[in-house]
Amino acid sequence: MISINNNATVDKEPAKKVLLAAPRGYCAGVDRAVIAVEKALDHYGAPVYVRKQIVHNKHVVESLERRGAIFVEEVDEAPEGCIMIFSAHGVSPAVVKAAEERNQQTIDATCPLVTKVHREVQRFEKEGYDILLVGHEGHEEVEGTAGQAPDLVQLIDGEEDIKNAKVKDPNKVIWLSQTTLSVDETMETVLKIREKFPTLQNPPSDDICYATQNRQVAIKKVGAGSDLVLVVGSANSSNTVRLVEVALDAGAKAAYRVDNATEILDEWFEGVATVGVSSGASVPEVLVSEVLDYIATKGFGDVRTVTTAEEDIQFSLPRELRKDLKAAGEDTSNKSKRH
Repeated sequence: MISINNNATVDKEPAKKVLLAAPRGYCAGVDRAVIAVEKALDHYGAPVYVRKQIVHNKHVVESLERRGAIFVEEVDEAPEGCIMIFSAHGVSPAVVKAAEERNQQTIDATCPLVTKVHREVQRFEKEGYDILLVGHEGHEEVEGTAGQAPDLVQLIDGEEDIKNAKVKDPNKVIWLSQTTLSVDETMETVLKIREKFPTLQNPPSDDICYATQNRQVAIKKVGAGSDLVLVVGSANSSNTVRLVEVALDAGAKAAYRVDNATEILDEWFEGVATVGVSSGASVPEVLVSEVLDYIATKGFGDVRTVTTAEEDIQFSLPRELRKDLKAAGEDTSNKSKRH
């Protein structure tokens, strides 16, 4: 309250501010995959084909389409002998075989952290384990991971799946997970699985990727102090959707996912003093900047960065692409003209 003429008072309007989560946006696996498509277009020329969306972001996919990338659902939709790039989410051995049968020159842009989970599946298959894969049915990453050992992997996507799970030997059961899940929800699921299988074993290392965890930690801190949280990312991005859920669980009064600034609704700002902003791991920073520019027109120009971790991880380009770039004397570093 502030005093006016010693005998009248008015409510002081709360200062409007933005809490900007860091880290946010592109992770190393996404950056690698997008740059792989860009460099393939530069080296081989358009078109190059990509199975599924290279990453789950509409803006990125449309940008690459304008440069000459053609996205297909399955490899048999692309010509024989073409350049075929596998998305960051990974593929099953059956997909690799189908591409080979069409003599397609494949470039595997699977995130190395997803590849790690694939190798875990292959290892535990050889050791005779039943594998319970915590993830979302229909997600490309889950399909690629389960496809490494389809006879031994059982998807756990809710309590009904836990109830129906059957194993050969309760002493040889291990859980693995999709890399983009909510850490907290995943551990809740694991506890429920362990009630049925008390000797359930943990993966040798954490399957949920560092970037997913870091972004969830940051959004928790931002969400706890925000009236409204805006998460930039596409609807089919699992890690983006999880960020909205985590923000609400952390105490945000409201949280919404938007692909870009044009989807923001003015009524969301009624009674709001603090807006939190973050973005999914497949979102370019330009989209976040556009959101910040837009909400600044609503009076939210005071941007304060909330940093909970520093990231400096980089992954080298896919081996097949590096080989061809090196033979041509071209740059094999993981750098893009975007930066």
